[in-house]
Amino acid sequence: MTIAAVPNYLDEALPVADRIADLLGRMTVEEKVGQMMQLDARDDLDDHVLRKHVGSILHTSPERVLRARELTLQTRLQIPLLVGEDCIHGHSFWEGATIFPTQLGMAASWDADLIERAARATAVEVAATGIHWTFSPVLCIARDLRWGRVDETFGEDPFLIGELASAMVRGYQGGGLSDPTAILATAKHFAGYSETQGGRDASEADISQRKLRSWFLPPFERVAKEGCRTFMIGYQSTDGVPITVNDWLLNDVLRGEWGYTGTLITDWDNVGRMVWEQQVQPDYAHAAAAAVNAGNDMIMTTPGFFQGTLDALAQGLLTEAVLDRAVARILLLKFEFGLFADPRLPDETRIASEIATAEHRALNLDLARRSLVLLRNDGLLPLDGGYTADAEGRARQGSGGARRVAVIGPLADEAQTQLGDWAGGSGQAGWLDGQPRDMIATVLDGFRSVTPADWPITHARGADVLTLQEDPAGAFFPDGQPRPQIVVPSPPDEALIAEAVAAAQDADVAVVVVGDVIELVGEGRSTATLDLVGGQIALIDALAAAGTPFVVVLMASKPLVLPRSAQQAAAVIWAASPGMQGGRAIAELALGLIEPTGRLPISFARHVGQLPIFYNQIRGQHGNRYADLTQSPAWAFGEGLSYTTVEYDRLRVADTELGAGDTVRASVELRNTGERPAHEIVQLYVRDIITSVSWADKELKAYRHVDLQPGETATVELSLPVADCTIVDAAGRRIVEAGEFELLVGPSSRDEVLLSARFRVAAAAGVEAQAAVQGTLERR
Repeated sequence: MTIAAVPNYLDEALPVADRIADLLGRMTVEEKVGQMMQLDARDDLDDHVLRKHVGSILHTSPERVLRARELTLQTRLQIPLLVGEDCIHGHSFWEGATIFPTQLGMAASWDADLIERAARATAVEVAATGIHWTFSPVLCIARDLRWGRVDETFGEDPFLIGELASAMVRGYQGGGLSDPTAILATAKHFAGYSETQGGRDASEADISQRKLRSWFLPPFERVAKEGCRTFMIGYQSTDGVPITVNDWLLNDVLRGEWGYTGTLITDWDNVGRMVWEQQVQPDYAHAAAAAVNAGNDMIMTTPGFFQGTLDALAQGLLTEAVLDRAVARILLLKFEFGLFADPRLPDETRIASEIATAEHRALNLDLARRSLVLLRNDGLLPLDGGYTADAEGRARQGSGGARRVAVIGPLADEAQTQLGDWAGGSGQAGWLDGQPRDMIATVLDGFRSVTPADWPITHARGADVLTLQEDPAGAFFPDGQPRPQIVVPSPPDEALIAEAVAAAQDADVAVVVVGDVIELVGEGRSTATLDLVGGQIALIDALAAAGTPFVVVLMASKPLVLPRSAQQAAAVIWAASPGMQGGRAIAELALGLIEPTGRLPISFARHVGQLPIFYNQIRGQHGNRYADLTQSPAWAFGEGLSYTTVEYDRLRVADTELGAGDTVRASVELRNTGERPAHEIVQLYVRDIITSVSWADKELKAYRHVDLQPGETATVELSLPVADCTIVDAAGRRIVEAGEFELLVGPSSRDEVLLSARFRVAAAAGVEAQAAVQGTLERR
């Protein structure tokens, strides 16, 4: 009896490069083309695996993962599948998984360590269910607040985005791909996707190469050097060229200058969109050839890629050698994951023991608490009875006696809406309508659970938001994807408003929860205005006239514009789709059981006509306001109140004459002048006084978390490499220019709250400055 030899590609003793070469040599052209395809598991799995030889699937369930494995074992080479899913702020479409605040909500914590822990928890839950790959984090810079995907970003600042995205990558990928709880991270959407026209999703991004280098590329370069294993290509075109085939961006910069060796995946049907939407390719053969020649490896959900690539090869538009390059990168991931030995299928034991654990639930609540931003407070908050909690987590009765609280508004008890986009009930996954209600604490739930037992808590909806109607263009896009329905704002309902006013007038304080709902959020759901939709404005108007002190909780995917009547609110809290425990966290904040610690990662406009409103805009315009409105934001990047006051004083720079390779060392004195503890986020900005090209007036370069007890004074030491004080010059080089700089330190980006100290950088050769910059990037 002859024992069949084990193929070299299955021999774990051989180097991975040899195993890849052996497997490539055994594959047919059809198998190579299929290996580059990622298709929707909700479609025909038999066709995907047996006839198209697909290399990856997404949008699946454990049952379909197991079925796909059965089919894989029927194939000639039995190459394991990579299984992907949009696990954006938790295991999005797994019933009973931990759903954290959205990425924008996480960003309000300004806490990279906390976000890394949330990503680690997500990876543990995701890996248990047989999924290997998450399409997260998002590194887009949110500049037009009308854009529907603002909630998926970390806000408006490239430095903060880079810090937090890198933390998320570390959390997802754990100890490396051999770690059984690791999943592949994906940096998206590379690059400039968020620089839209009029906030319209996936529109032409009017952006130069220098502008890309200045703001949009640095966060991606940061995570590339952090080891993020995959990059997703944006939908849009730039300067007339779809990013999918942008040779300068994908090859000159990403693979060339940065030396990136990871895997590139297109976004949903990017290749097909070049044919049917952007109309820059005549057919699928030309589109497939262009995408592969440009360096894309995995093609997401373009079924026509299979025949198109075969046609491209037959027509001489594409060579098999170029195909091999892409397939080798995909196989590398599979070998490094160890999928040939262990396909990492759903594990029932781990599913039962590792999803929504007590530790993950506690982490979720902590992150929800840290995501809340107190924007206004006239002293009403915290409500009497707060500051300490009993063993059950309820507030102990304070000196003010029982308080009657009316919890009002269309979002006060909307459990699924509170979770935000990519969260089960958001429509992207047809197999899941939402997360279990008993896992979610709404604002109403929160007040009922944490207020003293003798506090009466009443509830009134007060307003409806919208209804939907079919788009006249049809229910589906040309590629078969569902077309979002058209929003019809609900008119004010006098009966609902009267009920809410009565509840408020019968209470000592009203908490009104307003914002946006899932039909106003996400891909293809940009908004023309930032106003509250439906009967919400009329509701706030009526409550402002009712006379009862009220708190506005803005539970919204992005910064919205509040009506003039909201200026009468005693307090305003922003909760950016705060996840499963958001309602409890909001109630705890209102009662003073926790301290307000969140800071804005994004600026709020007073009116949609102010857009763009981001803080780090380029210097130079006639005047500093509109004829009919200030240019000052309603609330600025970095802002957020606490229940105490912290004074900044005595900013000092140790050495004021520095070279390009030196470090700026400074100190600032903080004093808690109130009666509550403070968690302060000390923000450090830099202003280059004179630049050779137009540049931002100031940029965030560092921040520190500082805890202060009442009356405590602390000296905070700050350091910043001079190599971080860069601009991008007219030639597109990132350099440090000689001259004077201002170090700006304070609690937000507003000039009036920032202390200033100057330092000078001595002249240095451009190559020396660039070397210092490169050294800083590599150390991060």
